[in-house]
Amino acid sequence: MSFSWTPHRFSGGALALDVANSVILRHDTARRIDRFEAEGQMERFPEAAQEFCAERALFGDIMPVGAQNRANFIELREATDRYFRRRVLEGSDDQLLAELLEALAHTLRGAAEKGLDAATAHSVLRLIAMPDSERMKICGNCGWLFIDRSKNKSRAWCDMAVCGNRAKAIRHYRRKKKEETP
Repeated sequence: MSFSWTPHRFSGGALALDVANSVILRHDTARRIDRFEAEGQMERFPEAAQEFCAERALFGDIMPVGAQNRANFIELREATDRYFRRRVLEGSDDQLLAELLEALAHTLRGAAEKGLDAATAHSVLRLIAMPDSERMKICGNCGWLFIDRSKNKSRAWCDMAVCGNRAKAIRHYRRKKKEETP
């Protein structure tokens, strides 16, 4: 399967969230797609992140994850998703935080200085220390994690152009269907 890394794929607002969001339909086992499992996608991700990621100025040039550290990087991605998803839904969880910190340590020990894995680990640390943790949300359409940077903290979708439009179109369709039904 071939993918392209578009601006929509970087709507998380932080590199660590964009990496976590590389799994599409994460909780739908029948339709779940891990973009990093597709050949060459993990290698292409850093170049796209340098172009589209909200934190691109912080990390500069990012190199792909070395083959020897890919398993650690994927574990960091999964631990990041588990911890921050739980934090949004139920509040912080010390056990999941400990797992995330362990994954961070394992990843950093094997990471190249300018690697995607090191940059992602640093992005995770910034998210853990984020002062407005209520700004992190889960998209009501696709389920991706994102940071709501709107003034009144009312953003409901990761990307208005994609998920917001889909949700509004569905709502419009249902309203019209209801009006047409006698």
